[in-house]
Order: sequence, then structure tokens, then C-alpha cells
Amino acid sequence: MFEGLFTGEALVALLTLLVLEIVLGIDNVIFIAIVTESLPEEQRPRAQRLGLGLALFGRVALVLGISYLLKLEEPLFTAFGHEFSVADFVLISGGLFLVYKSVREIFETTEVKDHERAVAKPRGSYAGVIAMILVIDIIFAIDSVLTAVGLTSQIVIIVIAIAAAIGVMMFYAPPLSRFITHHPSVKILALSFLLLIGVMLFMDGFGRHIERGYIYFAIAFALGIEVLNFRRRRNLEARQDPVSGD
Repeated sequence: MFEGLFTGEALVALLTLLVLEIVLGIDNVIFIAIVTESLPEEQRPRAQRLGLGLALFGRVALVLGISYLLKLEEPLFTAFGHEFSVADFVLISGGLFLVYKSVREIFETTEVKDHERAVAKPRGSYAGVIAMILVIDIIFAIDSVLTAVGLTSQIVIIVIAIAAAIGVMMFYAPPLSRFITHHPSVKILALSFLLLIGVMLFMDGFGRHIERGYIYFAIAFALGIEVLNFRRRRNLEARQDPVSGD
């Protein structure tokens, strides 16, 4: 099982998979940060850790049951010039859910007044949030696990990379959640990113693959603009402080 684990080829595969899993996990971390916002603030870090911990077992189970996972790509029928499989329906349903969730959150964030949001009670249940994290993680994991299997046949390397990526998600989810909560403009940007991911998953289900690199570049460009806006607001506040002090 551990034969060839410490060879140069295996280490390169591990590093490649680790980077891949972390990059593909960006959208997952953003979703977790947003979906746990419906919980009381003291419950969010625990929900994030528990959800990701259970997701780790789910991903490892997918890797160990890789023969079954590969069967999900076997065509069931052909329509619109595309051979649909179980994996396609998972991607389509997951994409539609992300689109619905993102649009709903964008509407509530932009339409509800600040004082109304302040008195509003948390909308989500703890168990419901955990279940939502698990479902979305499995949808995201199907693509990444299949890619990982295509890169290496050593299950141990895949599991190590997945475990390390989940650890990174656990570390960054709480601060990202707090940052998004205190910056509504960043939340809108993150929700727009999830909306694009939902459209991408939906199109993947119909055999119309969209490179994630385009989406990541778009979100990175938008984040760069937002950083400039942050800097501008900070400079304006710094200029106003001396005046207010007089």
C-alpha cells in the first residue's frame, strides 16, 4: 500500500494534488462561510469544523469506492447530442441549487435594510447547515476526486492530499466567514462567484465544460478592484479623522 510513496514521482503527484485540491476547494470554503452565516456567531466555527470533518470522511469514502464512482460516468441515455450519466445529474442538480442559493442570498443581502437584518433571527438550523455543507462538498468532490484518480493510481497519495486540503479549509473558513459578515460588498462578490460556479456545474452536466481558470481570473480581478476600494475608503477615513478631532 505504501510502496513507492516516497519516490520523486509520488512526491510530485502529491504536491500537484495538494495544490489542485486547495484551489478547487476555494468555492467550497466560500459556500461554507456564507451558509453558516445563518447560524449564531458562536456556533459558526464549530459547524464549519464539523461539516468539513464529516466531508473528509465522505471524500475518502469516494476515493475508496472509486470503482463505483467511475460507474457514475457511464452513459444512461443520450439527449440533445449528449450522453447523460448519474454524475451529470448530480452536477446539474448541484449547479441549480448553487444558483438558487446565491440568487436568494444576493436578494436578501441587497433588499433587506440594515436595521431589519440586525433584529432578524438566524434562519438556519444547525443540522440543516451541516447537511447542506455535506451535500455541496460531495458535489464539488466528484470532479476533484475523478481528476485526482486521473493523475495517480496511489490511493494513499490522494487521501493525504484531500486530508491536507480539508485542513486548509478548516483553518481559513472561520476568518473568511467573519470577514464576509463584516463586509457586505465582499459577500456580494463571493455570492456572485458561487453563482458562476453554479452555472459552470450546470453546463458541465450538459457536456459544456467551462474552464475554472476563467472564473478564478474574473473573481481575482474583481477582488483586486475591491482591494482598491478598501484602500480608498481607508484613506478617506484617515483624512476625515483630523477634521472630526478639531
